[in-house]
This record gives sequence, C-alpha cells and structure tokens, in this order.
Amino acid sequence: MRPSPVPAAAGVYGWHFEKAPCPDLDAGRLLYVGIAPRYMANRTSTQNLRKRVRYHYRGNAAGSTLRLTLGCLLGIELRRVGSGKRMTFGKAGEATLSQWMAENARVCWIERDEPWTMESELISQLDLPLNLDQNRHNRFHSRLTEVRSQARQRARELAVSA
Repeated sequence: MRPSPVPAAAGVYGWHFEKAPCPDLDAGRLLYVGIAPRYMANRTSTQNLRKRVRYHYRGNAAGSTLRLTLGCLLGIELRRVGSGKRMTFGKAGEATLSQWMAENARVCWIERDEPWTMESELISQLDLPLNLDQNRHNRFHSRLTEVRSQARQRARELAVSA
C-alpha cells in the first residue's frame, strides 16, 4: 500500500466526480462535503481526514452516507446483511462501487481544528446536492431522499444477503 497524501488531521473534505453518478448532476463540480471528526461533546473522536476519506473509498454503505448515496444513484442493489439490520451493496456491489469511485471520484481537503464550525456554513452557501443533512433547501434533496428511501424499502423486501 502506498502512503496516503491525505493528512491524519481534522478538517473538511469535498468530493467531485469526473463522471456524475446520475444524469441530473454535473460532472466535475463539488457535490458533497464532509468533516472529520464530527463534533462530540464530552468525548474524543479518533476520526481524521485520512480515516474518513479512506472509509469512503474502501468501506461500505452502512458506514458511509456518501457510498450509500452514490450506490443508490448508480442503481446498485442495496441489501440487508448480517443480522438484517445493516444495509450494504453486498460484496459484489461494494466492489462495483469502489471501482466506479476509483475511476471517477476526486477528493480535496483543508485542515481545520474544529471543522464542525464550517460545515453548516458550507452546506448553506454552496450547492451540494449529495449532502442531505442540513440541506433541505437544495433542489436535489427530495429526489435523493426518495431514491435512498426506495432502495431501503426494496432491501427490506429481499432476503438477508449472505
């Protein structure tokens, strides 16, 4: 494994895509922002930019709202796994999504000691269609909410995946 250029520090990260995950979104522009760590009153988080970015690239839909969103927009079938409470795209679907991200996803970041102080401002001032939290004003919000809801409903109707 080669060294990561992403710092093991707190900050804000942004995602843009060479090819948009659906025709309604423009390719090449910023579509999603996230922070690491999240604000945690009275607790210390071990999250940092490197861990979050790595998880978005290599994790699964159960732990990454970005992966959940991208997979749903790309039409990858969401499935219940394990005990049936968690939902991912399964081994093959997550691999398909990881490959799509390797080919299309680009991430940028800025280090900030308290990134949660910037998150609301960025979401309110920028057009970030893949962010749902704090972003009801975005024109894509209701469509994305519906796409994800339908994927979850379909997953509930299917047998738990091995």
